Amino acid sequence: MSVNAVRNGDAAPAVGEHARRIAGGLTPDEFKGAFRNHPAGVAVVTADAGAGPVGLTATSVFSVSTEPPLLVFSVSELSSSGPTILMADTLVVHLVGSTQLHLAQLCATSGIDRFADTTLWGRLDSGEPYFPSASVWIRGRVVDRLDAGTSTLVVVHALETQAPVAGSDAASAAESQPLVYHNRAWHALGENSLIPPTEGH
Repeated sequence: MSVNAVRNGDAAPAVGEHARRIAGGLTPDEFKGAFRNHPAGVAVVTADAGAGPVGLTATSVFSVSTEPPLLVFSVSELSSSGPTILMADTLVVHLVGSTQLHLAQLCATSGIDRFADTTLWGRLDSGEPYFPSASVWIRGRVVDRLDAGTSTLVVVHALETQAPVAGSDAASAAESQPLVYHNRAWHALGENSLIPPTEGH
């Protein structure tokens, strides 16, 4: 249920009820097939709601507003990290590059302690767990949670970030090799994929 709906006293429809109203669409396989050739940037989300750190790999992160600075991502009801992510007031979204593929793979692997290697992670001064080696990380406060089928959309107000300074070697390296997930495989997006602008554009 939307936090805003709760605050405004509006009754949000139950997920099952909403799903029944829109039944008859694509099958899960058809829907996944339609998106299989649509590449997505890769992010890692970390949080700790008081019972220890969790992390998940997401390809659903995107910005929705600059004033205020808001981003969203989705959490599947099947995610083992989901309950903690959804309970957390604050969290960290890491926008990982190809050199941090190991972090994406780590947080996408089920049944392991993703934080067993203490050399990979630390805590921000504000307490959230994070991966210092990520190209970019954004600490934010959760401002809304919206039921969406078998997932929950999480809306985050960005509070703090660490990103390479524009024009620096680190910035160039991070920007030239983003990590992309496409057709069930990891890809490094580099100069070879650049399409020159056509005349008049």
